[in-house]
Amino acid sequence: MIAAMKIALIQYNPVIGDFAGNIGRITAWLEKAKAAGCQLAILPELAISGYPPQDLLERPAFLDDQDRAFARLLATTRGIGVICGLATRNPGPMGKPLHNSGVLFADGKVLFTTHKQLLPTYDVFDEARYFEPGHGNGTFRYQELHLGITICEDIWNDKSIFPHPLYATDPVDGMLAKADGPVDLLINLAASPFNLGKGAVRQKIFANLCQRHHLPLIYVNQVGGQDSLIFDGNSVALDKHGAVVAQAARFAEDLVVVDTAVWQGEIHNAPADGEQETGEVCEALVLGTRDYVSKCGFRKAVIGLSGGVDSALTAAVAARALGPKNVLGVALPSPYSSPESLEDAEQVAKNLGIDFTVLPISDLFKTFLSSLAPIFAGAKPDVTEQNIQARIRGNLLMAIANKQGRLLLSTGNKSENAVGYCTLYGDMSGGLAVISDVPKQLVYSLCRHLNRDREIIPLRTIDKPPSAELAPDQKDEDDLPPYPVLDAILAAYLEEHRSIAEIVAMGFGQAMVEDVVRRIRINEYKRKQAPLGLKVTTKAFGQGRRYPTAEGYREGVLP
Repeated sequence: MIAAMKIALIQYNPVIGDFAGNIGRITAWLEKAKAAGCQLAILPELAISGYPPQDLLERPAFLDDQDRAFARLLATTRGIGVICGLATRNPGPMGKPLHNSGVLFADGKVLFTTHKQLLPTYDVFDEARYFEPGHGNGTFRYQELHLGITICEDIWNDKSIFPHPLYATDPVDGMLAKADGPVDLLINLAASPFNLGKGAVRQKIFANLCQRHHLPLIYVNQVGGQDSLIFDGNSVALDKHGAVVAQAARFAEDLVVVDTAVWQGEIHNAPADGEQETGEVCEALVLGTRDYVSKCGFRKAVIGLSGGVDSALTAAVAARALGPKNVLGVALPSPYSSPESLEDAEQVAKNLGIDFTVLPISDLFKTFLSSLAPIFAGAKPDVTEQNIQARIRGNLLMAIANKQGRLLLSTGNKSENAVGYCTLYGDMSGGLAVISDVPKQLVYSLCRHLNRDREIIPLRTIDKPPSAELAPDQKDEDDLPPYPVLDAILAAYLEEHRSIAEIVAMGFGQAMVEDVVRRIRINEYKRKQAPLGLKVTTKAFGQGRRYPTAEGYREGVLP
C-alpha cells in the first residue's frame, strides 16, 4: 500500500529571467500548499527560470542569478518538501555545460537531483543546443514514498502511439529497472506547450504509462504564454489504472491536492469535447495575447478594424485579454470599402466595449498615386495600388501605437499567411500576430463560439463573402480557392507533410494543389518578416517551421 501523503500540484506562470518575481510567486504557492496540509509540492520543468530560456542559458550571469534565486528559495522554504525544475551545471569534463534537472529539497537541503534524458530537437524545441542528457537513476525515497522522477519528454516515447520512436531508450523502463525496490509513484515535471489535439495524446500516454507499470502518475505542467508558445497547465494525477483522480485548470495558474492515502483529489476541469476544443483555442489565444503584451511591458493595444471576421476575432480576443478599456479599434476605409463594412467595424467595437475611431485613407491614397504618377505612367493598375492602401493603413496604425504606447496587433489568419495573401509592411505590420496560426475555417468557428451567449461578432460579418476591399467588387475567392478547400490542402501539406501527389489523390485538382504549394514557397520571405504569432496547431509558421527562403526545390521535377 502506498504511504499516506498530501501532494500539491502547482502550475504557475513564470516570467523568463524574472528570478525575484518567480521566487516570490513560487513561495506564495508553497504557503498555500502548506495551508492545505501538503507534505510535498511539485512544480514544473525549469520552474525557477521559466521555459524556454533559450540562449539566455549561454550567459554566465543568467545562470549565476538563477543559482542565487534557487539558494534563496532553498533557504526560506520550511515545512514542506519541494520538487522543481532547475538548470544545473554539468560537472563532467565533456558534453554540454548544463543539465535540465529536477531537484527535490526540504528544510534548506537538496536531497536529490535527477537530469532529463530525452532532449527534444523537433518543432519548437532545441534542448540539445544547451543541455547534456542525464543517465542516472531518477528514483528517491521521501517520507516512505519511493518516487520515480522524470522530466517532460522522458515519458514521450510510447511505441503504441509513436510507431517510429525518436529515441532508442525509454527512461521510465530504465529507471524502474535500476530502482532499489518497488517504486510507489511516477512524477513528471513538464513545460509542454498547447496545440489542438495534444490533450488527447497526452492523456493516452499517461494512461498507457500507468497501466503498463501498474503505477500512479503525477504530471505538473507550466502555464502561461511565452512568445509564440502557450502552456495550458492542465496538470493531472492518475491512479495505477490510468483514471484521472485530480486535475488542475486549463490556461490558468492553479493548485490541486491529491491524497495518496485514498488516491483522490480535486478536479478543476471537465473533459474536453468537440465544442470545448474550440473554446480551448479561444482561451489559449486570450492567455497568449495577455501574457505577450504584459510580459513585453505594454498595457494597451490597437487594432485595425476592417469589418471582416479576422479583425473582429482579434479585437474580441484582445478585449478579453487586456480589458475593453485598453483596446482601440481603428477603421481605415479606402475608396473601395463598403458602408456595411464600416458599420460592422463600429458595431463589433460597440459590442466589445472598446474605443473606436475612423481614419479614412482615400486622400492619402490619392496623394501617393499623384506622387508616383510620373514613374507609373503607362502602367495599368494592379496589386501595387492595393498594397499601397494596405501600407498606408499600416503606417497610420503604427503611428498611433508609437504615440500612445500601444502594441499593434496584426489580424491576418494562417490561410492568408500561408499563400501570401497579405501585404508586407501593410496588414502584416504589428508586434503580435494573434491569429496567424488560426486557419480561416477555425476563425469562423471561433466567431460562432464567441456568439454562443450573445452577438459579439455581427452576423453579417460572419455571413458575408470575405474581401480585402482594396479593389472594386473584390472577393478573396477571386484570387484563392474557397477557404474550406484551401484549408484542407494547407493542413495536408503543412501539418501532415503530404506530397502534391498524395493531396491530389485526396480529390483536389492537380493545378490547384500545385498553385497553393507554389504560393507557400514563394512567400516564405514575407513570413520571415512577419510579427511573432501565437501557436495553436501542430505546425505553425515561425520557430517550429525551418524552411530556407532562397531555395530551388520543386517536388517531383527530377525525371
